[in-house]
Amino acid sequence: MKAIVATDPAAGLPGLALTEVAQPDAAALAADESWNFGDVVVEVHASGFTGNELEWASTWVDRAGHDRTPTIPGHEVAGVVTALSYGTTGLSVGQRVFGLTDWTRDGTLAEYTVVEARNLAPLLGDIDFTTGASVVMSGLTAWQALFDHGHLEAGQSVLVHGAAGAVGSMGVQLARDAGAHVIGTGRAAHREAALAFGANEFVDLDGALADVGPVDLVFDVFGGEIGRRSVDLVRPGGTFVTVAGMPQGRPAGGRAVGFIVVPDRAQLVEIAARLRDGRVRSHIGLRTTLDDAASALNAPHRPSGKIIVQVR
Repeated sequence: MKAIVATDPAAGLPGLALTEVAQPDAAALAADESWNFGDVVVEVHASGFTGNELEWASTWVDRAGHDRTPTIPGHEVAGVVTALSYGTTGLSVGQRVFGLTDWTRDGTLAEYTVVEARNLAPLLGDIDFTTGASVVMSGLTAWQALFDHGHLEAGQSVLVHGAAGAVGSMGVQLARDAGAHVIGTGRAAHREAALAFGANEFVDLDGALADVGPVDLVFDVFGGEIGRRSVDLVRPGGTFVTVAGMPQGRPAGGRAVGFIVVPDRAQLVEIAARLRDGRVRSHIGLRTTLDDAASALNAPHRPSGKIIVQVR
């Protein structure tokens, strides 16, 4: 099968190449002596890619920390189940699915991939594969930041950084849908996009961020100096949540949480329901094909929005 493969951690995006690799062995997967309990083979129709994946340590090692080069990147998938491992329940061959794959296994920039069944959710026929793949990581990240870690409730105020980006735009939409007052941030050029996604207000990050607040929750996607300054915008007893490393400070009497997104079938079902009834929409910044992905992903300018590789 065809796949995008990385062979050198030091090469970065220029090191990606379209290569022929072995297709997952469905017969071996289904054998009762297989170690792949709970796995399924998915025929990939669309895959999501995050621009800094090749910088993640997990891209280059297996679960035991051993080198697994060469590696296939990509962790968001939408496609069709073609084989089940021995003992797998909850999914069926021929079912449309979408989900998040394991960080330490070969990913989804390939014609087929192997995924734990529990990491996949049904994708109903009125949601196309491209849209399904585009909301997996951004949707789960925003959901977990706002609700699992931020405990956001109706009537509260939330500051969402990067409101015109893939993750931030989903955070804006989910927070607004939950009944929160949403303040989106970004560069001046992103104002209209952030407001179109549902932000009640917009703050230019080149301006006076300190004038914002206090808010009940900050959802940070940037880290660094912006993240550090944003802690002070949270009211006493509020929450600061970031996906950009460990928090640099904590609100007075409140909480500061840094987290890494995890797969969650139930949350994907909730996100899909909001897609279907129009409460949220995906934000795709670049679409490319598997054949063209190596060159497209190495383009000098990274788009605002999700990168999607259409495999079929």
